[in-house]
Amino acid sequence: MVTAQLEPRTASANRFRLGLAFAVASALTFGFSGPLAKSLIETGWSPTAAVTARLAGGALLMAVFATVIHRGWVREALQHWRTVLAYGVIPVAGAQWCYFNAVSHLSVGVALLLEYTSPLLVVGWVWATTRSRPSNLTLVGVVVAIAGIMLVLNVFAAAHINLVGVTWGLAAAVCAACYFIMSARVSSGDGEAGGLNPITLAASGLFVGAITVALLGFSGVMPMTFTTNDAVIAGWTTSWIVPVVALALIPTAMAYTLGIMGIARLRPRFASLVGLAEVLFAVLAAWAMLGEAMTITQAIGGVVVLAGLALARQGDRSEQVERASWPEAPPDGRVL
Repeated sequence: MVTAQLEPRTASANRFRLGLAFAVASALTFGFSGPLAKSLIETGWSPTAAVTARLAGGALLMAVFATVIHRGWVREALQHWRTVLAYGVIPVAGAQWCYFNAVSHLSVGVALLLEYTSPLLVVGWVWATTRSRPSNLTLVGVVVAIAGIMLVLNVFAAAHINLVGVTWGLAAAVCAACYFIMSARVSSGDGEAGGLNPITLAASGLFVGAITVALLGFSGVMPMTFTTNDAVIAGWTTSWIVPVVALALIPTAMAYTLGIMGIARLRPRFASLVGLAEVLFAVLAAWAMLGEAMTITQAIGGVVVLAGLALARQGDRSEQVERASWPEAPPDGRVL
């Protein structure tokens, strides 16, 4: 009897650990996107060109990987074309397009802070759709994590506010929230009925995103400029091909796949908070690759973010205990 009760708990704990590992690895790989893209932008590439190269290259790499690992991915993508189209346009292309528009009107720190309010939107969405109120610890954890991000981004240093930019930044947050919510509905790849394999979603979503951003560039909506000048990464001068390939592989093909696999095993609101670690990894990557120093304030902010994640996780655990203690709770109160 005891063994039968322990087995589901052990399976749940293992699922959480694996999901957390995937989510942290995704945040780590996503963190390389800024420094790699900046190395191209500093050689004369426009942001739209860097994003197009990133998504197109990532889509090609994922297509090869998906063909080897999951041969039926094209057929599966066509069967779920609505999900694939929405995922590619909104979380993949939309978040980046809105963010770059926000940056054109705001300081980078303020624009990033607005985009990283997405965990608040995820918590609110889950609360509204499941009618399951987050615990006080979870809510406190969200607020603490956001406060830590403000310190990491040093958002109040030379910041300026523009309502148009704020609108674009909040739109980027909505797109980022859609990434966590949509990914949470995907099968973890373990054969669950009716699910969409994460490899299929990543590969097909990147293709849709690449086409969307390329159309924005080539149509003149956003400037599209490429160069063949050498790039500088971590003090080394190298061909522009190196950051393009790295940008397509690490923070794109790997990051999206790991992210989808992680979110499918975690609660979307907690996964969105883990995603905040991307900012910490981005700051560290910028320090290592571009020589951008990390201040004491940013280091303190990193500790605050981790504290927020710990509180949110403890809040999730307390909710699980409460539901186990009150079996008469409605079944639709569960969260993926």
